[in-house]
Amino acid sequence: MNRFLLSTLAMLTVVCGVQAHFVFLITSEDQSSLKVVLSDGLDVDDGIDAAKIAGTKLFLRGPDGKDSPLTTKASAHHLDVALPGKGPRLVFGTTDYGVLQKGDAKPFQLKYHSKTIIGECTKANTKVGEALPVEIIPTLDGGKVRFQFLAKGKPVADVEMNMLLPADKKEKVKTDKEGFTQWFDAKGRYGAWSRHSETVSGETGGKKFEEIRHYATLVVDVAK
Repeated sequence: MNRFLLSTLAMLTVVCGVQAHFVFLITSEDQSSLKVVLSDGLDVDDGIDAAKIAGTKLFLRGPDGKDSPLTTKASAHHLDVALPGKGPRLVFGTTDYGVLQKGDAKPFQLKYHSKTIIGECTKANTKVGEALPVEIIPTLDGGKVRFQFLAKGKPVADVEMNMLLPADKKEKVKTDKEGFTQWFDAKGRYGAWSRHSETVSGETGGKKFEEIRHYATLVVDVAK
C-alpha cells in the first residue's frame, strides 16, 4: 500500500511540475545563439533533464520572410541553438510533450508553442501565422508594449495571460475583447505564456488523449 501511494504521489508531482514549467527561447546578449529551456522563468532550471524537450522543432524566419530549420544541441538542462544571420529575426517552434493524465481526469496531449523575437520588433518578425496554432504577439507604441493572444489566427478574449516582467516581476492579466492585454511601460526582457485547449480525441506514442492543451510562450526585449 505504501509503495502504491508513493508511486501515485510521484506521478502527480511530475504532472504538476510540468504544468508549472513552460518552454521558453532565451536569446544570448549578442543575439548569436539561444537556449531552449523548460522553466517557470526566463532562465535555465537545473532540475530539468534536457531529454524532456529534446524533440523540440525550431525555425528561424529571417528578414526575407523565409523559414529555415534550426539544429538543437542538448546540454544537461537545456538545448543550445546557434543563430545564423544578423538583424531583426524570429525564432519559433513546437515541443510535443506527449500525453499526460492527472488522476481520473481525461488524458490530454501537451504542446508548447514557443517564440522569441530577436532585435527590434517589425511587421516581419512579430507574427508567425499559420505555422503555430496559438501565439502571443507584442505591439510596441511610444516605448510601451502590450500583448495579443491568438488561437488559429483569431484573437481570444478574456484569456489569462501570465506575464514575466522586467526586474523579475510577475503578473496575471486578462485579455480584452480583441485579445489584448493592458499596456506595460517597463524596459527590458518580457516573457509571457497562456493556454488554449481543444476538445480533440486521438492517439500519439501509443497513448490515447481526449484533449490538446496548447501553451503559447513569448520572449521579447523592449529597448531600454
